[in-house]
Amino acid sequence: MMSFEQVKEIVIQILQLSETDHIEADTPLMGAIAEFDSMAVVSILTAIEEQYDIEIDDDEITGDIFETFGSLYDFLTDKVD
Repeated sequence: MMSFEQVKEIVIQILQLSETDHIEADTPLMGAIAEFDSMAVVSILTAIEEQYDIEIDDDEITGDIFETFGSLYDFLTDKVD
């Protein structure tokens, strides 16, 4: 089972954000966080795939997934469960 906090920790680590940065479900990602670029997307997905032993196909990835932290989390939990 993937928790909100576990995904949040991966995102904070990869983007090298401060632990004091508040990431909530409605926190915008793409276009709102300077560090959140295409390389960050690849790094986050790779880390999630490795940690949770899942595979995310390229054709599943859309901009909507990275609109907010909540949309990313919802997508990932659907993949894991």
